[in-house]
Amino acid sequence: MSDPRTTTGTSTGPAGVTPAATAAGVESFGYKQELKRTLTFGDLLVYGLVFMVPIAPFGIFGGVFQASGGMVALAYIIGGLAMAFTAASYSQMSRAFPMAGSVYTYAGRGIAQPVGFIAGWMVLLDYLLIPGLLYLISGFAMTSIIPSVPVWAWIVGFIVLNTVVNYFGIEFTARVNKIVLVAELVVLAIFLVIGVVALSSGEGGGWDLSPIYNSDTFSLELVFGAVSIAVLSFLGFDAISTLAEENKDAARSIGKSMIAALVLAGTLFVVQTWVAALLVADPETLIAEGDAAGTAFYDAAEVAGGAWLGTLTAVATAIAWGFANSLVAQAATSRLLFAMARDRQLPAFLASVHPTRRVPVNATFLVAAISLVLGIYMSTRDDGITLLSTLVNFGALSAFLLLHVSVVVHYIGRQKSRNWWLHLAVPVIGFAILAYVVYNAQVAAQELGFVWFAVGVVLLVVLLATGRKPELRTEDAL
Repeated sequence: MSDPRTTTGTSTGPAGVTPAATAAGVESFGYKQELKRTLTFGDLLVYGLVFMVPIAPFGIFGGVFQASGGMVALAYIIGGLAMAFTAASYSQMSRAFPMAGSVYTYAGRGIAQPVGFIAGWMVLLDYLLIPGLLYLISGFAMTSIIPSVPVWAWIVGFIVLNTVVNYFGIEFTARVNKIVLVAELVVLAIFLVIGVVALSSGEGGGWDLSPIYNSDTFSLELVFGAVSIAVLSFLGFDAISTLAEENKDAARSIGKSMIAALVLAGTLFVVQTWVAALLVADPETLIAEGDAAGTAFYDAAEVAGGAWLGTLTAVATAIAWGFANSLVAQAATSRLLFAMARDRQLPAFLASVHPTRRVPVNATFLVAAISLVLGIYMSTRDDGITLLSTLVNFGALSAFLLLHVSVVVHYIGRQKSRNWWLHLAVPVIGFAILAYVVYNAQVAAQELGFVWFAVGVVLLVVLLATGRKPELRTEDAL
């Protein structure tokens, strides 16, 4: 395969790409345009919404409810606020460096290559584990509906299906995303309508503000500990940045689509968890004993509409997490592996792009293999879902911290920007909120997360010692 970092004399861009996109394309940074530019703002928005899953709280509602002392809607409000600052920082860095690789690219070019590697390594903890987590949750959900089919069989089925769809290219994936998104929104609308009618009729606990604030249980430590779980629902807006080299519109479309997806999904998260929290039949028991079976949301739906609504929400969760969300998660992870391999930070075979489908095919297959092994293994553990959830969140939030730093270093330090709000205040506030969330995360997540970080540092030293430091050129240097 030819060197993917070969610089071309002029940057004309592939057919169909707008001048705004090609003007600051990857060729300006010393790469060849290998991935296919076909995605519009609408495609990116749908991709982000599907990755976040509009009904994401269905699957982790019980855990957030317990951790927040019932203030589950408040946990999502704070989580959304934290992610809003992060999305703003992503928006700024995606305009400066419109390439695949997400926070790996932004920290590497915004601060320094070694920092970029660490950022990429930490976000890999999120990206590599989240498909397996999604398959695991879906497998348990489907097995609870059809007990005769074991969890591992559902995991295998979802992985094969998603790998085939991703193999056929990003355009096919985008079309499938739109269909699935509509289906999720229909199920959510059904739940909300029936839930509101039920509450208005006196079902559940009736209307009150306890899901947002309860003076009997409120504490910052409690709520931020719950936020460290709730942010799992928001992870995915950042994955839009991994498709920068497949975006055919202006570079600013990446940032705009991230913010739009975050606002829309965050609003839906708060509304649905508020309604569900008021429908919980026994809040005290749920807080005291937790939700080991992961059925708290489905039980609340059953209170509102009967067994059929509980089953509908369970099936919707399984399909949304096991197919739609896992589909885009596999695509995003493969692009991150592609970007790091292209810079010689991972094995070269991961930088291979299919000659006709224009997708990082080897990286796609590797993600499928990892998800298969991880999903089946974790299905044998009682704490599989909890362990994977906390690790995914720790990896993502740690990488986001470096993202905020990269904004300040690149814009204030190097570009001498005087936009104090976007380039200083926003990243500093975002950093502070996320740091507090990480500090209040579960101890197990902190310990295993720091082990992963230490392994990354050792690997970085080995890469530098063996001369595998890439030359991350900036546009100005060419």
